[in-house]
Amino acid sequence: MSNGDGQARLLVVDDDADFARFVCEVGERYDFAVASAGNGAIGRRRFREFRPDIVLLDLIMPHVDGIEFIDWLGTEGAHVRLIVVTGFNPNYGRLAEKLAAARGLSSVAVLTKPVRIATLLKALRGDAA
Repeated sequence: MSNGDGQARLLVVDDDADFARFVCEVGERYDFAVASAGNGAIGRRRFREFRPDIVLLDLIMPHVDGIEFIDWLGTEGAHVRLIVVTGFNPNYGRLAEKLAAARGLSSVAVLTKPVRIATLLKALRGDAA
C-alpha cells in the first residue's frame, strides 16, 4: 500500500521522543511518508488523518497505552501492518501480538528496544523481524 505516489505511510506512536525521532528519520531516509504521535490518544487522531499503511507502536505510554491502541485498531477494522516495540519484557510484546491477531491485525512484528537500524528496516519492509 502507499499514498498514491509510491510511498508507504508510517505512523510512529511512541512517547519516547528520541526513539520516535530515530524511527521517523530512518523511515524518511528510506522513502516512507512519516507522521508521529507522542501517545495513543494523539495517535488515534493522527491515524484517522494520516491513514497509515504501517503503525509502529510502543506498548508503555501515558493516556492510551499500546494495548488499548491495538484494541482500538481492531474496533476500527484497521488494515495496517503493525510493529510493536517495547523496552520491557519481550513476553509483553508477544502478548500484544496475540491480542492484535485476535483483533484481526494479521501482520504483526515485535521488536525489543534498543532496535538496530537493520532490524527496524526489515520490519518496516515487511520482512521477518
